[in-house]
This record gives sequence, C-alpha cells and structure tokens, in this order.
Amino acid sequence: MSHRKALTLEEKVALIEDNQNGHGLSVRQLVDNYKISKSSAANILRRSEEFLADYSSNSNKSIKRKLKDENRQKIDEIVFECFAQQRAKQIPISGPILKEKARQVAEQLGYTTETFKASNVDDSTVEEWTQRLSTILDGFNENDVFNADETGLFYRATPDHSLVLSKEECKGGKKSKERLTVLLCSNLTGTEKLKPVVIGRSQRPRCFKNITTSKLPVTWLSNRTAWMT
Repeated sequence: MSHRKALTLEEKVALIEDNQNGHGLSVRQLVDNYKISKSSAANILRRSEEFLADYSSNSNKSIKRKLKDENRQKIDEIVFECFAQQRAKQIPISGPILKEKARQVAEQLGYTTETFKASNVDDSTVEEWTQRLSTILDGFNENDVFNADETGLFYRATPDHSLVLSKEECKGGKKSKERLTVLLCSNLTGTEKLKPVVIGRSQRPRCFKNITTSKLPVTWLSNRTAWMT
C-alpha cells in the first residue's frame, strides 16, 4: 500500500527523534508510524540537521513573531477604520492612499522604511504558505511538480502611451477589447512544458481557413466569451 502524507516541521522532528533516540525505529517502522513513503522518510533523516535547526530557530523567534503580528494587526485595524470613515463621507480612496496611511501608522509604531512595506498581502501569510508549500512538495521530484495559470491576451490592443514629435497633436483612441485566454503549464524545473491551451470566441475563425486545428502548436478551444469556464 502506498503512502502519501505531508508532515509538519514538528512531525519531522518527532520522526528524527524516534530514529535517533532510544527508540531507534527503522525506516520501515517510521513509514508505518507516520504514514509516509519510504523515500520521504529517508529524505527527512538525510536532512535531519537542517530540520532540527529550523525547528530550533522557529521556536526562538515565536515571541518576537507574536509581537510583530500584533503590531501588524493593529496597523490593519487603524487603516481599515480610516478607510471606513472616509467612505462614509463618500470620499474616494485608492490603494496607494491606503498604503501611505499604513506607512504613517507603522512609523508611529516604530517601524522604518526598511522594516515595513505596505502591500496587499500579509507577510505572515506569505511566510506560512512558503513553509507549507515546502512541506507539501517534500518527497516529490521537482520534475513532477507542475503549475498552470491562465492569462488574457489582448492581441489587438495598442500601447497606452506613445512618443510624439515636437508640437505634434496626439489623440487617444478607443481600445480594442478583443481577447484570447491562454493557459500555460510547466513543471518546476522548466524541463517539461505542456501544450498551451488557447480559448477564442469562434470555433473556427476565418484565419483558420485551410488549417487543421489539431496540427496547431496549441490546443484551440472556443466559447461565447473566450473565458475559461
């Protein structure tokens, strides 16, 4: 029976201790106890010093991280209160304005421009997900880890800005909203890239005349909105 389970850092440390301490459990016993594959258990034991150091470092930083999280939560609360007050007055508020307010509040709490940067993503969330992702991918070959993402291609859109000659009158025009949706997928190392998927509005556009779609370097799909559904 195959095993597939992602262990937390604490569980990895416990596994290492079960192997090194008086228990002296074998790899086979560790596999059965922790419900992981043999290769994952061997990999954890091989990197035991790294995991033990990470665990010790995280434990020592727990108090400091808690204080940091409390301060950031306070910043979020103050900025949100300011946002609610301004919106109650029907005053338009943009992202840059909120970021500047967050920076001002952070300075009042003792942060500097080097230690605080306002963003749309909480740093602790990024840190937690980075650690979680490392745990999820543990035991997998990097060549077997794939990521796919979609993007819009406005293939008839003109540039937003233009250089002009001296005294030349520059007039704006209506932007084309015609688009295609493109799905790209590759493995972690970039050694294997799957055939792109392109979605348009027409099942067989005029430009495909005398062309066999199955022979295109992409997989062509279509729907009424050219969106991925």
